Amino acid sequence: MSSTPVRHVSDTARWVAAYRALESARKDAIFHDPLADRLAGERGYAIAKLASVHSQWALVTRTRIIDDLVMKSVARGTDCVLNLAAGFDTRPYRLQLPHELLWIEADLPALIDEKDELLRNEKPQCKLARERVDLTHAETRTAFLDDVNGRASRTLVITEGLVIYLDNAVVSQLARALAAVPNFAHWIVDFSSPEILEMQQRSMGAELANAPFRFAATEGLDFFEREGWKAENVLSLMREAGRLRRLPTWMRLFALLPQPDPRKRGGRWSVVTEFAKVPELKKPVVA
Repeated sequence: MSSTPVRHVSDTARWVAAYRALESARKDAIFHDPLADRLAGERGYAIAKLASVHSQWALVTRTRIIDDLVMKSVARGTDCVLNLAAGFDTRPYRLQLPHELLWIEADLPALIDEKDELLRNEKPQCKLARERVDLTHAETRTAFLDDVNGRASRTLVITEGLVIYLDNAVVSQLARALAAVPNFAHWIVDFSSPEILEMQQRSMGAELANAPFRFAATEGLDFFEREGWKAENVLSLMREAGRLRRLPTWMRLFALLPQPDPRKRGGRWSVVTEFAKVPELKKPVVA
């Protein structure tokens, strides 16, 4: 049996929750998550201690970026948020969301069961539904997405920390599947260049043996845009971490420099991107 506290990819949810708890304890916290410590547990903190020194500022910054994007999307008229591989995310509890907003979390049954138990006495800010689904099974995924399509008119999809654990082919299938759903309007996804992926793998090594990083976005934004999505907001983790004062002191100068272009090959970059679905062109009427 592996000695690493990461026994399954779902354990990375505990890791991220540990960072949210540590951030929430700061006097200058950029968000507050009173549930994060409970969700992280001892294993979450154990993973965090083994992680790269850069993981904390990156994941904390990612959390804040997505918080802001969600609130802006809701203000624009989004009536449903679909969080795929939601893990131990707590946004339905900690963000000031409209009561009528529908928030759907989807993840593996075991994780959903654990989360239900840990949060059984907590009250979300909006309408919250949790669905037990394995998103890697194409038929199951299609049926689930079709069902969600019928529940709202304008849905925002979130895949926070998901695609990095999927093969490129699976990410491509997922992108096409999401684009095919009529009421899915926007998609928030985070991903990094192959150079960053290699650095992350080296920094944790055997600790991620049970949850290896897989997705290498060699084509950058083009990978998603060829599948029916158009990048609307592209936010550099480095630059945003500098703005939020979460970078180590010695790295702050780098955040002020021009960042590598995620449309070009090469370079070290990690981004959170909000994509809008490209509407299908209307077919010409044949007289």
